[in-house]
Amino acid sequence: MKRLLVPALLFLMCGCARNHFNVPVENFNEKVRVLGVAPIMIDAGSDIRYPQKDVLLPLVAEMNYAYEPQFVRKLKATGNFYTVALLDGDPRPVLANLFFRREKRDDATIRYNKYFWKTEALRDYIRRNNLDAVMLIVVSGLEMTDKVSSDNLLKSMTGDFNYLIMTAQILDADGTILWEYPNFRTRMLSYDPLINLQYPDFSESDANLSPETNIKFKTIEGVRRALNQKRKDLLRRETTESEVYARQFDEMLSYLKYDADKAKKDTQPAAGKTPKSEGQPKGGGQQPVASESKQAPMASPSPAAGNSTPAPQPSAPAASTVPAPVSIPTPVATPPGEVPPTPASGITPAKGGTP
Repeated sequence: MKRLLVPALLFLMCGCARNHFNVPVENFNEKVRVLGVAPIMIDAGSDIRYPQKDVLLPLVAEMNYAYEPQFVRKLKATGNFYTVALLDGDPRPVLANLFFRREKRDDATIRYNKYFWKTEALRDYIRRNNLDAVMLIVVSGLEMTDKVSSDNLLKSMTGDFNYLIMTAQILDADGTILWEYPNFRTRMLSYDPLINLQYPDFSESDANLSPETNIKFKTIEGVRRALNQKRKDLLRRETTESEVYARQFDEMLSYLKYDADKAKKDTQPAAGKTPKSEGQPKGGGQQPVASESKQAPMASPSPAAGNSTPAPQPSAPAASTVPAPVSIPTPVATPPGEVPPTPASGITPAKGGTP
């Protein structure tokens, strides 16, 4: 019984493959073959309350520049695009040229900043780079109420913390959002911020025997180390990937992968509806050769000139499976040099026939 329940539970938990795009997958596959990834932008006007903001923003820009090529390589590895290009240029003028407005959203308990772009500027940006669509990734600030635990998980605190978050969209030249992150087309909604700029100082409250815990900002070096902390492989060896960025990139890629072959099949005409070749019968099948041979009448022998005696019948009747009509030899004398026709399988000429 357990063996039957486990697959059923796994099916209910995982379900079928879902479409994480805002359009049908086959439409996205047909529409977006050349994808451009704009350099990761930082929204300095968002809710970033870090006291050394003028030092923080260049640091985050440096980290974005260092790790965005890893995301592009992973995106190419999906094989769902003909070309994926990391676009050149300074992200600050790109944001200034394309930005229209932002909204602080709380959709299905997911809090994030949603961005809207200038349609004409976006269309010009896509056409200038010869793209089908462009991916825009933005790092912004967001303050939200959250529960943070200590490292040993023995204590926790609920309060308002300042985060850096990452959002992304794929848009076409008309400004249509083809895909977005955070993604709401999945059964299990999840969205993690890029980094928490603050922390509760449990050590201070413990040292002072205070019931209250202060929320403090991390130092600039602490933020640098957190953003640059390397991911480890299965053997606990450091890789070249940042744990913070790789976690965001992997989650985005999980919503971008799809079966390209299946999408192509869905756009092709249904099987069995191929056009008929010239000269093919309307029925679409083979011509009934066997039935014609069954219905073909046997040729009647012609009486000889001056001889009214009919030709004797063959000793054995023709089989029903003979594929063609059979001619019966006649007693008429055959002209010299001419060979009488060979009888069909299973039929012998009548006795008395002149060779």
